[in-house]
Amino acid sequence: MKTPSSPKFDLEFNPHHGEAVPVAERIQRITVNNPGPFTFHGTNSYIVGDRSVAVIDPGPDDEAHYRALMKALEGREVTHIAVSHTHRDHSPLARRLKAQTGAIIVAEGPHRASRPLHEGETNPFAESSDTEFLPDVALSHGETFSGDGWSMTALLTPGHTANHAAFALEGTGIVFSADHVMAWATTIVAPPDGSMAEYMASLDMLLKRDDRLYLPGHGGPVREPASFLRGLRTHRKMRERAILKRIKAGDRLIADMVKAIYKDTDPRLHGAAALSVLSHLEDLVGKGEVLTEGAPSLKGEYFPV
Repeated sequence: MKTPSSPKFDLEFNPHHGEAVPVAERIQRITVNNPGPFTFHGTNSYIVGDRSVAVIDPGPDDEAHYRALMKALEGREVTHIAVSHTHRDHSPLARRLKAQTGAIIVAEGPHRASRPLHEGETNPFAESSDTEFLPDVALSHGETFSGDGWSMTALLTPGHTANHAAFALEGTGIVFSADHVMAWATTIVAPPDGSMAEYMASLDMLLKRDDRLYLPGHGGPVREPASFLRGLRTHRKMRERAILKRIKAGDRLIADMVKAIYKDTDPRLHGAAALSVLSHLEDLVGKGEVLTEGAPSLKGEYFPV
C-alpha cells in the first residue's frame, strides 16, 4: 500500500500550475495560477476519490483552471463539491462545476461576517468575498458526506472567516485544512470577516484530534499537525503579548503598534497586519485585558487595564 511519504507523491510542493498532481492515495491537487502575497503560489483544489470523486475548493472563476479540472475529471463522476469558505480564490468556480457535473455543493453556509459592522466601519475584504455563494447542503460540525470509497467529515473552523470549514478524510488521518492552517504563512484573521477568539477556539478543537497530515488551501502539506498547531497557538499568544507590551510602553494606535511589531514584514502586508492586530485587540478587550472607548476599531485608542 502506498503512503503519503512515498516518492510518488508530491509533498515538497511544486505548484505545477494546471496539472493534476498526486499528493496521497487517491488524492490529487491542482494549483490555480493565481500567485500573490495572500495566495502564495496559488489556491489548491483537491480531487478525492477514484471513479466517483469530490472536488474540494474548486477555486476562482478562472478559465485555465476550469479546463485543468475538467481534464483531470474526465471519465469520472463528481458527486460532491466541498467549499471550505467563501473567499473568491476558493469558491466561485463551484457554480460552473456544478452546472457541468450535477454535483452537490456542500459547505458550512453562505458568506457572512463574524460580527456586524460598527457604525462608520467598512469591510476591507468585501470585494474578496463571494456573496453569491449558496451551498446545496449546509454542513454542521461533525456531519459526514460520502462517495464511492471515501467519506469526509466537516470540521467547522471559524476564525479566518465565520463560515470556514476543514474536511477530514475518514480512515486516513488526512485533513484538508484550507486557510485555517497553512505551512507557508500564518492565517489572516481580519475583522469583521474574521475573529481571533473563534480562530483560537478552532485551533484548540483541532488539537484534540489525532491527525497525521494536513493538506492546506495554499502551499505544501503540514506533516506533523499537532506540533504545528501548538506552534501556531504559541505564535498567536506571543503576538498578543507583543501588543500588550506596546500598549504598556505607550502606543495607543494600531498603526504605531504595527510599525514596531511588524518592522521586518513586507510593507505590502502592513494593512493586513493592522487588521490582525485589531482582531487581537477585539479579543483582548473582550477578555477585559485592554481598554478602549466604544467598539475596537482601526483608528481607536487603546489603554492598559
